[in-house]
Amino acid sequence: MLRTLDILLIVIMTAVATITYTIKHRAEEKLGEVRKLEANIRLEKDTIDLLRADWALLTQPARLERLIALYQEELKLQPTDTTQMVQPAELPMLKADLPPVEEADAKDGKKKADDKTAAGKKPKTDDIKTGSVAR
Repeated sequence: MLRTLDILLIVIMTAVATITYTIKHRAEEKLGEVRKLEANIRLEKDTIDLLRADWALLTQPARLERLIALYQEELKLQPTDTTQMVQPAELPMLKADLPPVEEADAKDGKKKADDKTAAGKKPKTDDIKTGSVAR
């Protein structure tokens, strides 16, 4: 009986050692994946920093002025007129802010309409006043 118990314990120890080795191997693989991901993240951050520095060099006002002077005849750039600029309050409403064309009355099922839509006309964009363009 002692002999079978020894054999059984050896089998159990072998199984536990195999499971332990498998877990260790998987953990090492995951650690390698984490290191690769960290290296990729570091590379992306360095690339972003390099691109930001490049953007800062490309958008320097002195450089842009030189380019404007160099290509003035091809580009024909002019300063922006103050009448071309609008304030956010002067912009037309978004479609989501417009009142609905028809609203169903929940009580009696009748439909209501605006004055312009009652005659079958939709509001025109020319009717929207922005205040920035002289008419």
